[in-house]
Amino acid sequence: MFEPVLMLLTALAVVFIAAQVFTNALECLGERMGVSEGVTGSIFAAVGTAMPETIVPIIAIVAGGASVEINHDVGLGAILGAPFMLGTLSLGLMGIFAAQKHGWNVRLTPERTGLQRDIQCFLLGFGLAACAAFLPPAWHAARVIIAAMLVIIYFLYLMATIRASSDLVAEGHGTEADHALYFGRLLGHGPAIMLLQLVIGLALLIVGAKMFVHGAEELSAAIGVGALVVSLLIVPVATELPEKVNSILWIRRRRDTLAFGNITGAMVFQGTMIPAIGMLLMPWHIEDAHALASIVLAMAGAVLLWALMATQRLRPSGLLVHALLYTLFIILVVAI
Repeated sequence: MFEPVLMLLTALAVVFIAAQVFTNALECLGERMGVSEGVTGSIFAAVGTAMPETIVPIIAIVAGGASVEINHDVGLGAILGAPFMLGTLSLGLMGIFAAQKHGWNVRLTPERTGLQRDIQCFLLGFGLAACAAFLPPAWHAARVIIAAMLVIIYFLYLMATIRASSDLVAEGHGTEADHALYFGRLLGHGPAIMLLQLVIGLALLIVGAKMFVHGAEELSAAIGVGALVVSLLIVPVATELPEKVNSILWIRRRRDTLAFGNITGAMVFQGTMIPAIGMLLMPWHIEDAHALASIVLAMAGAVLLWALMATQRLRPSGLLVHALLYTLFIILVVAI
């Protein structure tokens, strides 16, 4: 039991350092390109840090172990678990760390149109993916059509986010780096050095996440839980949550648009592109109660975030409810 815990703690230290390097490079790159914080957070940071997690369900489905059923359970759990974790635990933890720095009632002010676009695209895309899971197993053609729709939704989302960038920069929402490029002190501040620091930061994030996964797997084996539950809980937390330290760093520095965009942008990516791949590579039919609960709670977390924004009550105290949604799922896992 001691070795997995030590590995988890080491992984967290690696991830924290990597997140500092990665976010600094992103901020400098976004500032140099003259793009909005929405593009930097919802596209650059969200997709960049989500790519390692994207590999997990694909590898599980295509090149997993000998048991096809277990491969599908792990793949399905990883696909559903990432949006669920992002829409509940990640937002909740971000609220907790924001409160620790600024108080429970400080008003959080991410750029509204970008956050609204993220939430709407996630609810539409992930909602379609969930509906596809209830179609009869023989309706493969319908699933192919829905998968294509999910890809189109994400493409249109990218176009809308990029198109809005110039107006947002003019309104004062341009990306601004809090600190000069870390690597610049030794190597200069050219675009190549920014990209080098970005790649090294992402590589360190992947290394830290891999260490976290290995430690989590050993710990889960010692505890003794099923493949679907592991993939719903441990895989997303181990692979996605460490890299969302970026959002914690940004929210503590009151870079609210970057902080929220890093999470909600990843939700859009994980709620559209990855389910599209999943329903093309594996049977997309959900009957497990845990899987259904994760879908409902992920959607509830997104709706709650939209309601907090619409009523201008987006504060750390409100985000604490997202952490409670994740806790509710843990209770359901224990009870069912």
